Amino acid sequence: MLRVEKLAKSFAGFPAVGGADLEVRPGEVVAVIGPNGAGKTTLFNLIAGQLVPDAGRVVFQGEDIAGLPAHLVCRRGLARSYQVVQIFSRLTVFENVQLAVLARRRQGAVLWRPAAGLAREETRAILEAVGLEKLQGRLSGTLSHGDQKVLEMAIALGSRPRLLILDEPTAGMSPEETARTLQLLQELNRQGLTILFCEHDMAMVFAIADRIMVMHQGKTVIQGTPAEVRGDRRVQEAYLGAAEPC
Repeated sequence: MLRVEKLAKSFAGFPAVGGADLEVRPGEVVAVIGPNGAGKTTLFNLIAGQLVPDAGRVVFQGEDIAGLPAHLVCRRGLARSYQVVQIFSRLTVFENVQLAVLARRRQGAVLWRPAAGLAREETRAILEAVGLEKLQGRLSGTLSHGDQKVLEMAIALGSRPRLLILDEPTAGMSPEETARTLQLLQELNRQGLTILFCEHDMAMVFAIADRIMVMHQGKTVIQGTPAEVRGDRRVQEAYLGAAEPC
């Protein structure tokens, strides 16, 4: 579904990503791990169209999308969430997701027709799928941090993506919220959604990922199964330590 080849991006001469390779197959859950500053978020920004690469290819479903703006990447079936939550805090939970659905349907600027009555069934279905249906009338800015992270995923689902990219989906969550999010991602994957995510919680990574890509200084160290990554000496020394990661 997604193939990244020798992707590179520098800022003021500093190589944030310098030759990264990545593969995501349909139906997989793929994790990207590495220390702070390894280039994970920059890699996701390059894939999703927030940044234009200096070199390399991003091939999504057979098409090189490197350099396409984010809205065109989204229309091709790739959606993402962010490390810092991006929601409309003054709108309700329902309205946040409804806007995403309307944008996908190209109904964001329909004249003479109130938006409140549009896409209600699909919006409710998404909220029910992520467990936010009881909070749909709440202002988004009043939600807990964990619920805001889940809402951002729901907004991404409003575009009906084939590939969902999540940047640290459980960052700042309590153990209970993390467990619920893990269950949610597993259920979405069982329903056919392909997921690419980066995360510092190694227990979560090894619990959910089919394959793992390890980054270091902007480059790919290895991509393989959890067992292969566990057994790689470079990974053990740099990221996981001598003990078992989980």
